[in-house]
Amino acid sequence: MTGEHRFPLEPQRTRQRVASNAGARAGGARTVTSGTPSAAKTVAQSKEKSTVKSAGSTTNSAKDSATSSSKRGGTSLVARMRALLPQRGRQTAQVRRARIVDEPISRSEPGSFVDANNMHSEDIVAKTLRQTAGTVGVATRPKVVDFTKRQKERRRANLRQTVTHVAAAVGAIAVVAAIVWLLFFSPVLRLSPERITVSGANQWVSKRQIMTIARGQAGKSLLLVSDAAVEEQLSSIPGVSSARAAKRFPNGLDVSVEAQRPAAMLRVKGGDTLTAVDNKARVLNAVDAKSAKGIPVIDVTSVDDAVKSRALQSAVVILDAFPEGWRKDVTAVSAPTQDSITTTFANGIIVVWGDATDLKLKMAIADKIMNDPKVIGDKKQINVSAPNRPIIK
Repeated sequence: MTGEHRFPLEPQRTRQRVASNAGARAGGARTVTSGTPSAAKTVAQSKEKSTVKSAGSTTNSAKDSATSSSKRGGTSLVARMRALLPQRGRQTAQVRRARIVDEPISRSEPGSFVDANNMHSEDIVAKTLRQTAGTVGVATRPKVVDFTKRQKERRRANLRQTVTHVAAAVGAIAVVAAIVWLLFFSPVLRLSPERITVSGANQWVSKRQIMTIARGQAGKSLLLVSDAAVEEQLSSIPGVSSARAAKRFPNGLDVSVEAQRPAAMLRVKGGDTLTAVDNKARVLNAVDAKSAKGIPVIDVTSVDDAVKSRALQSAVVILDAFPEGWRKDVTAVSAPTQDSITTTFANGIIVVWGDATDLKLKMAIADKIMNDPKVIGDKKQINVSAPNRPIIK
């Protein structure tokens, strides 16, 4: 009796294993019997019966040996030991009982019988469901990577990104171009000639002169119109002492000037017009003789040659410094050289000024002499070219 029992296999996935210490092999190996609990109980009972029978036969054989030994002439030590063996066998039979142990069915002892149906197997479907379960426990489809499709998707994404960048750049350029066109080329901010206003013009600095300069900026955007350039051109007009240009959005320009009175009028012999010049001998404009009332007149042979001579330049400086009362009374001016400027007043007195140096002092001395009858008497000429030593003739 080896103590091993085999039973037909049942379809259960996990079976209880019955381990028994009884019926061991000769080498003391542990025997494992598979089956249901009832089968395990039956196996255990059969093992106990076989063990008791073995013990009984051993006891009977020991008794027979003892009897035969006693018959031979006494009880030996071996006979005594054999007499004890049945009692140990009974105790062992009572102690060794079958135990039901739940162990992994795939585990077995070396050299023991292995049943393939009881081995642990992995459920691939259950494992896949556990791995693909969503956040709420719902099974999802396992992700299958298609590298060709993935490469196409990446190319499409790169193409979309490139198209987006190009579209953004084109849009930005279009917006900038629209803003540039609106600010610099559209008629919204374009200076209109009808929207240009002029103030401060007089008979010496005409409105036409001012408008000609201002209209040179017409057609440009107000952002491109230079106020400083307009003011500089207006200041170059003879007789203009100051000029101001102000933009009036969206398409207007306001221009104002302060025109100084002419220092003198140049009259060419045989001519019907007078040419106005300022205190720097710059030509203002040409007017008729009626407009020259109250302005000193200088007779010249040529206007172009006269404005370039130093004698005329000194004469206009002296005439421009006269008070208005004196200017109205000047009837003639002579300027043969820059050091011999003379003026003739309505009362017939001739004043020799010399040059334009120490002009205020010279004017004060001449005014005092002319307005003091005791000093001037019946004399008609005052020479103040040397103001410290005036000469009266």
